[in-house]
Amino acid sequence: PGRAGTARFLARHNTWGFVATRAARGKIQGMPYGNCLLLSDGPINNSTGIPFFYVTPKDNTVTDLLKNPMASLTLPETDGNFCRKNVIDPEDPRCARLTLMGQMVMVPPEEVEFAKQAVFSRHPVVRKWPRSYEWFFMKMNIEHIWLQSWYGEGSAI
Repeated sequence: PGRAGTARFLARHNTWGFVATRAARGKIQGMPYGNCLLLSDGPINNSTGIPFFYVTPKDNTVTDLLKNPMASLTLPETDGNFCRKNVIDPEDPRCARLTLMGQMVMVPPEEVEFAKQAVFSRHPVVRKWPRSYEWFFMKMNIEHIWLQSWYGEGSAI
C-alpha cells in the first residue's frame, strides 16, 4: 500500500518502459532522446526491483548509454487495478507513472545468468532474435525514484 507499494507494483509488473538518454550522435548530439525497451526486474518468482535489459549496440539508445550512462526509465500503469478496471487509457493522469533515474551499466559476468533468467522468463521471444546483433545485458543502478499519480501529484520515493 501507499506510494512505495505502487512503485514496487509498477517495477514488478511492467515488461517494457520508456528510456530517455542524451543523444551521442550526429545532428542530434546532446539532445534528449527516448526509446521503448523490453525489461524485467527478475524471473517471474523473484522480483528484485532492478530493471534488466537485453540490448544491442546497434540501437541508438544503447549507443547513447555507452557514451553517457545516465538515463531515466518511465514505467506506466498499464496493468494496474485502477486503470484496467475503469478502462482508462494508461496515459490518463489518474494512472500512475514511475520514473527511475540512474546509471545504465553492463551486467557483470557474475550476474549474467540471473539477467538471462529475468529477461527470458518474461520475454521468451528474445531467444530467437538474430545473434548477429551482438546482444548483451544491461541494468539500471537506480539513484532516484519518482512516482507521479493523480493529475500531476509527484513524490520522491
